[in-house]
Amino acid sequence: MGGHGALLFTLAQCAPFAIALGVLGIELSPAHDLVTGPVLTTTPALAALTMGPVGTLSAAALAASVNATSATYNQSWGTQTQLIIGNFLGIIVVSVASVTLSKAVRARRQSELDQVRRIAVAAQEVVLRPVPELLGPVRAASMCLAAGTGALVGGDLYEAVQTRYGVRLIVGDVRGKGLSAIRAVAVALGAFREAVHYEDELQEVMNHCAAALRREAAVPGTYSQAELPEVLLEGFTTALIAQVPDEQVVDLVNRGHPPPLALHQGKVQALLPASPMPPLGLEDLVNGPPATPESYPFLPGDRLLLYTDGVIEARNRANDFFPLAQAMEQIPADTSPQEFLDELHEALIRHTEGLLTDDVAMILIDRRRPSSIT
Repeated sequence: MGGHGALLFTLAQCAPFAIALGVLGIELSPAHDLVTGPVLTTTPALAALTMGPVGTLSAAALAASVNATSATYNQSWGTQTQLIIGNFLGIIVVSVASVTLSKAVRARRQSELDQVRRIAVAAQEVVLRPVPELLGPVRAASMCLAAGTGALVGGDLYEAVQTRYGVRLIVGDVRGKGLSAIRAVAVALGAFREAVHYEDELQEVMNHCAAALRREAAVPGTYSQAELPEVLLEGFTTALIAQVPDEQVVDLVNRGHPPPLALHQGKVQALLPASPMPPLGLEDLVNGPPATPESYPFLPGDRLLLYTDGVIEARNRANDFFPLAQAMEQIPADTSPQEFLDELHEALIRHTEGLLTDDVAMILIDRRRPSSIT
C-alpha cells in the first residue's frame, strides 16, 4: 500500500471515533438542541468498513457512552427518555449488523487472498523445480521457504543443470515481490537453462541472463502502472553462477550476490570475489572490466552452499543476524545434502522463532568421492 493509500486508510479508521467525539462536543455545547442521535448510530457501521469486530464494538461502546454522557449532562433522562433509549437501541441494532457484516466481509477477503497466494505459490513451484539429487560428480539438494509474514511470494531463484562443461548452478534474487518478480524469475531461469548448454564461457551465461532481463523490462505493457515504481526503483537482480568441472575446483561469477560458503574439513570459508561486480540491471552505473570467472578449490568431500540474502539477514528477537557459517559447522559431516539443508532450516526457524521476514532459497552441493561415482 502506497503512502497516500495508507494515510487515507488511517483517516477512514479514525472517522467513526472523530464523529462520536464531534457529537459529544455538540452535546456539551449550547448547540445541544441539535438532533445528533442518527449521526451517532452510524459510527459502528463506518467502523465495520475498515476494522474488524473489535474495532466495530469499540466504536459502538464509544457511541453508547457519548449518548449516556450527553443525556446526563443535559438532564434529558426525564424529558427525552424515549428518544435516548431509541438511540441506544439504534446503536445496538447497527452494531450487531455491522459486526456480522464485518466478519463475513473479512472471511471473504481472506478466502480470496488465500486463493491468490495459492495460485502465486503454484506458479513459483512450477518455475522453481527441485534440483536432481545426483548431478555428475556432485550430490545436490535445494530448498525454498516462503516468508511467514503474509507477504506475496518473492523473487528468489535457483537451478542446477548438468552440461558438457560440468555442473552449472545459479542462485539469484530479483528485487520485489508478487507476479512481477515471478515473471522476472522465469525470464532469468529460462535464459540460464538455455545458455548453459551452448556457452563455453561462464560469464557469457550470466550475460544471457542480464540481456533477457533487459529485454523483458523494455517490452511495453510488461509491467502495470502499480508495478512500474517498484521496477524503476529496484529493477535489479543479484545473481551467482557456479560451475563444477571434472577438475577439483569450482568456478564462480558473482554479480552482487552474497558469496557462497565452502565447507572443507569442518571449517567454513566465504568465497569472496576478488573484483566485486554490480547486480544485473546496474551495469551502466559502474565502469570497469567485464566479469570473469574465479576458481576456488573444491575437493572430494567438500560442500558448497549457495543461498539468498533471506538466510543471512534473518534476525532473532535481539536483532542478531542468523550465524550461517556457525550453523553449517555444527551439522554432522555424514548427513546427505537434503538432511544438511533440513538441519539448516531447523536452525533458522529456531533463531527467528518461525518469523521469517524474507523468502529463503538454498542449494547445497558436495563433491562425491571417486569411489562413490559409478
